[in-house]
Amino acid sequence: MQIKGVNLGNWLVLEKWMSPALFAGTTAEDEYYLPRQLSKEVYEARIKVHRSEYITERDFAIIKSHHMNAVRIPVPYFIFGDCPPFIGCIEELDKAFGWAEKYELQILIDLHTVPGSQNGFDNGGLSGVCTWASSRENVEFTLGLLEKLAERYGNRKGLLGIEPVNEPLTEAAWDSFNIEERYKPVDKEMAKYNAPVPMEFLKQFYIEAYGRIRKHMTAEKSVVFHDGFNFSVWKDFMLKEEFENIILDTHQYLMMAEIDGCPQSVEGYVTYVKEKYEAPIKEMAQYCPVICGEWCLFNSLICGHDTKGGQSVLNGIEGVEKEFYTPKQKKEIYEELAKVQLDAWNVGNGYFYWNYKLLLDTVNEPVWIGWDSWDFDKSVAQGWFPVEHA
Repeated sequence: MQIKGVNLGNWLVLEKWMSPALFAGTTAEDEYYLPRQLSKEVYEARIKVHRSEYITERDFAIIKSHHMNAVRIPVPYFIFGDCPPFIGCIEELDKAFGWAEKYELQILIDLHTVPGSQNGFDNGGLSGVCTWASSRENVEFTLGLLEKLAERYGNRKGLLGIEPVNEPLTEAAWDSFNIEERYKPVDKEMAKYNAPVPMEFLKQFYIEAYGRIRKHMTAEKSVVFHDGFNFSVWKDFMLKEEFENIILDTHQYLMMAEIDGCPQSVEGYVTYVKEKYEAPIKEMAQYCPVICGEWCLFNSLICGHDTKGGQSVLNGIEGVEKEFYTPKQKKEIYEELAKVQLDAWNVGNGYFYWNYKLLLDTVNEPVWIGWDSWDFDKSVAQGWFPVEHA
């Protein structure tokens, strides 16, 4: 199956920039501190309303109407409700499987957060802290959680597969992401032993996770490994005899290309994507299936960021869309960037766009103008994303 999918981010794992109103009245930058700064009653009310309204059956129908065949659902480590003060969300995932199976969509369950955080990103649930890999207790909790998810959903028709951990930050990308500066830890003591996730540890974790998951999951379902931002090192690992039906997941954003020196021009992006994304994916696809689990059309050419000077969404500084592009010009630029990226992902086994939707007013609030290219639904509506040919 060639995957054509979207992420349902900010539904069960919150990201403040995608839904700022949820964090109103607090200084919390991530999901860890939100329930610690709100009363129990207010926190529970906000979360329950958000989960019931942000994604519904109608969204699965819309995704199907856009000619997609899959969704990637980020879930938190407290999904089963066993980590107070957080509220579990297993019932929401149960509903998602019912909706997916009705509309013939496949679900990739993505474990997006783990105790202690695997990357220190805000989307890892605890900004500025990256200590998960150094705690055997937290790792064992994660493995047990994955086994419970596999036991619950392993035979569901709507299951595409399970991804054991999202975006573990390995040595290869530690310096470039600079989490302790980009995401300041609230409690410096919690970040005292921050360190990148060792590659050898990650490979061993994947072996253990694969065994725990595969015990309860039928052979046609996939186990999906994120590359830890080090795509080229996985060739031999993916050929291990004990593995069956595995997929390598890589996340590639144009902002990351800019940080790597990609010129902020259509020609620059096109060349970079062909050389740095499409060619390596084509090579890796000889060893194992490859997907791009996160990508989008957002870029500095349209939105006025200067990533070389340090201003980008990656460090939380919002920019304002350049005004000299007409709607027609914007559409032409986005169409070309969509085509070259889709070509790259499709030399592998497909993609999941980040993200299906954002709760931002990108028309009336200047700080968000230009950010609708993160929003799949808005990108489709404006003709930027070619759903019929994706």
